Amino acid sequence: MSNLKIGKIVLSVCETNCYYVYREGDENCIVVDPGDKGDYIYTVLKEKGLAVSCILLTHGHFDHIWGCEELRQLSGAKVFALDEERAVLKNANLNVSDMIGRSCTIEADEYVHDMDVLTLNGMKIQVLATPGHTQGSCCYNFVEENTIFTGDTLFEESVGRTDFPTGSGRTLSESISTKLAPLSDDIVVYPGHGSQTTIEHERQYNPFWTK
Repeated sequence: MSNLKIGKIVLSVCETNCYYVYREGDENCIVVDPGDKGDYIYTVLKEKGLAVSCILLTHGHFDHIWGCEELRQLSGAKVFALDEERAVLKNANLNVSDMIGRSCTIEADEYVHDMDVLTLNGMKIQVLATPGHTQGSCCYNFVEENTIFTGDTLFEESVGRTDFPTGSGRTLSESISTKLAPLSDDIVVYPGHGSQTTIEHERQYNPFWTK
C-alpha cells in the first residue's frame, strides 16, 4: 500500500458502506456508493477538508444510490457506473426503490465497461464487470493499491442476494470464478455491507467462492 486513505460512512436502513478514498495530503476524494443522505456525506467530508471529485457506483440498488444525486449537486462530481446497469439505475422497479416506498432513479455521467482502466485523482482503477447481484454490478480494483471495492458482489464469507430483478445466482458464481478468483490473495476487499476482508480469506472460507 502507498499513502492511500479509506474512510467509511454506514448509511440507510440497510447499513450500506459508503467509502471515501483519497491520498494523504490530497483534498480530492472518490466516493463509492453514496447510499443515503448526500448532504450529510458532503458535510462530513468537507469538515475533514475533503472535496468529492467523483462518485463510483458498484450497482444501482436503492441503498447504494439514494444519496447520489444530492451529493452530485452539492459537489459537482461526476458519477460513474457500468454501462450494463443503465436500466437498473433509471427504473425504480428494477432498483427496488419503489418496493421500499422511496422511489429513486439516477443517470450516470459516464458509463464504463468491463476492464476499462480509469485514472482518477492520480489513481489507476480497473473496472471489473461482475454481474449476478444485478445485471450491471461491478467492482473497482485500485490496481496499484491492492484494494478492491466489491459492492454487493462479494461480502466477508458471503455474497449479495440474487432474487431481486436482474439478479442471477449462476451469473454471480461465474463472476467470482472469472473476475475475482484470479486476483492476488493479498488484495483487501471493501464490500458494500459488513466488514473488510481479503481475497485470501474469501478463497479459503467463503462457501460461495468458485475457482
